Amino acid sequence: MLIIGIAGGTGCGKTTVVNTILKELPEGEVGVISQDSYYKDTSHLSFEERVKINFDHPRSIDFELLEQHLIELRAGNSINQPVYSFVKHNRTGDVIVTKPRKVMIVEGILILSHAEIRDLFDIKIYVHADSDERLIRRLRRDITERGRDINEVLQRYQSTLKPMHQQFIEPMKEYADIIIPNNKYNTVAVDIVKTIINERL
Repeated sequence: MLIIGIAGGTGCGKTTVVNTILKELPEGEVGVISQDSYYKDTSHLSFEERVKINFDHPRSIDFELLEQHLIELRAGNSINQPVYSFVKHNRTGDVIVTKPRKVMIVEGILILSHAEIRDLFDIKIYVHADSDERLIRRLRRDITERGRDINEVLQRYQSTLKPMHQQFIEPMKEYADIIIPNNKYNTVAVDIVKTIINERL
């Protein structure tokens, strides 16, 4: 099994890169795991307390469970991937049964910040986009898909997203095997990734 980690700041275009890779590879051979599924369970907190959590800090992620799941997949076993609700700021209690595939893509802003997870990746990719572009994409997504209002998104961007990006995400570029600039669509870098995957397959 080939495990690929795709990181980069919020709104950098990770999902676009993942979807492009998926489209180019044989159906059923590639699986995707999102870091967002592995936010820690916060059932013990009230909704008001959950809203105040800094979800852009590595401590908000259950890296131990993610590591355990990647090891299980590599051993050929299925896993129960948690389902997370951005509206409730908590896991829903549902799971997605995820079977091992020839290629597993793990995507998320913080996945390169944890050494044990990083060591499980055969290829580490960092998707880079400039901060204005990322903020615009984040605004669009949070307002249309996650029911946030513009003031909430901007306040969170200034208080947590930007400082966490500078502290925990941007410095992780140094661990990447490939950096994909994504201000404009970058076909060359994605083609290189597809070639590497096809060679391994």
